[in-house]
Amino acid sequence: MTVRFAVPVSLRACERHRLKKMAYGHKTPHQLRCRAGVVLAAARGHSNARLARDTGLHLDTVRTWRGRFADGGLPALADRKRSGRPPTFSPLQAAQVKALACQLPAESGVPLARWSCPELAQAALERGITAFISASTVRRWLAEDALKPWQHRSWIFITDPGFRIKAGRVLDLYARTWQGHPLGPNEYVISADEKTSVQTRCRCHPTLAPGQARAMRVNHTYGRGGALAYLAAYDVHHAKVFGRTEPRTGIDPFMNLVNQVMSVEPYASAERVFWIVDNGSSHRGTKAADRLAVAFPNAVMVHTPVRASWLNQVEIYFSVVQRKVVSPNDFTDLAQVGDRLRAFEDRYNTTAQPFQWKFTTSDLDDLLARLDRHTADQQEESSFRLAR
Repeated sequence: MTVRFAVPVSLRACERHRLKKMAYGHKTPHQLRCRAGVVLAAARGHSNARLARDTGLHLDTVRTWRGRFADGGLPALADRKRSGRPPTFSPLQAAQVKALACQLPAESGVPLARWSCPELAQAALERGITAFISASTVRRWLAEDALKPWQHRSWIFITDPGFRIKAGRVLDLYARTWQGHPLGPNEYVISADEKTSVQTRCRCHPTLAPGQARAMRVNHTYGRGGALAYLAAYDVHHAKVFGRTEPRTGIDPFMNLVNQVMSVEPYASAERVFWIVDNGSSHRGTKAADRLAVAFPNAVMVHTPVRASWLNQVEIYFSVVQRKVVSPNDFTDLAQVGDRLRAFEDRYNTTAQPFQWKFTTSDLDDLLARLDRHTADQQEESSFRLAR
């Protein structure tokens, strides 16, 4: 019978240091800790039988790792690469499914607005890309390239030929600059707009307050009590809101808001008060600017570009009102809606601070440059398709 002698193991100082960190490290995987312990004990001259008895491992396991280290050193303690199960799908099939996900469903003749993983799996089967596939496999393939065809983002093309000039004026006012000159201490910037159709919905059952492990509960059934318009003017640099409710929007309701602001100090005696408005029907064009200048000579109307209400800071305040006052909507009548809005104005003005507006004219130029590049790329792609 052949006697198998234990393979001698000798360690250099650096190897011993690495092995000790592996054997006693808290974040080391259990398998590596066992293997490092076997090698350290073997370097002290212990036999394989004793190592098996001390570690609780099988004798063949001890012999294997001792021999591997003697032949290959520290790298030999890692698991060897395994062939594994043969792949079920080919790279071509995965690429075809990804290509399908990068097409609009309508382009593929599917009556869907956007893809989901189960629908992509079904489409792959219908097109004969593969004989079988699961939604989880499709999801894993898409995750490799960060593809999410079920999500979408919207954008709007610039149609206003004077977009850069108009947007630049608004952004300069936010930075307290007008026509290249800084604003004085007696000049103010007001952002104004209307929030239309604030509904009065009287729930058929009272709203239940939240409790332990229970969200607030709002009855879905309601009775309609009418709607009103909420007009607000926001002092950009002093974070002060002036608001009012009107039965509807229009020129007269907007001028009532202007009169409410311009009749009080410091705006009544200000050198200039800039009113930033969008292109709504109640304050559109040069007629609205002239109307404002006639009523209040120290007021200057500044329009945002067409379809660029996002440049108007009062929209941020309206989003706060929507989240904190209007939704969920449960009011008994229009008077209660008005009282709630005015009470919120008082509460907001006591603690409000100016919005941290970070979109500057430099950011605007970068945005316009990206849009120009995008338009040029789209035109080039369209020309290429026509040429084909």
